[in-house]
Amino acid sequence: METVSRYSRNREAIQEYLLGTKEHPTADVVYHALKAKNPSVSLGTVYRNLNQLAEQGRILKLSMDDGSEHFDGNPLPHHHFTCRMCGRVLDLDLDPDILKDLNDAASADFNGVIEGHSIYFYGLCSLCKK
Repeated sequence: METVSRYSRNREAIQEYLLGTKEHPTADVVYHALKAKNPSVSLGTVYRNLNQLAEQGRILKLSMDDGSEHFDGNPLPHHHFTCRMCGRVLDLDLDPDILKDLNDAASADFNGVIEGHSIYFYGLCSLCKK
């Protein structure tokens, strides 16, 4: 039986926050931003709603090598860059044809079905490069 998600003011506030930023915040950062406007919100509520939004495909949950999880308000397929010095996560705008070509190349010698991929690029962001 499919569960229907009830409307949640907190969930909508979380999604609005993520849509309004180019950053890819952790749950802690989202919590502190929401707490400033709604002192009664709890960290558990933020985590639960972030996970629900990710499960619904309304946001992306990015699991990083350092064990942290960052969240992205843009659920469309795209790639990310992580700064190895400051930990910032940034969007990378790549030509969509490159992404399709990558899926096609991976499928060529694979006896299964490739439905997508996730690639993280690493290095130094422009601020840490200076």
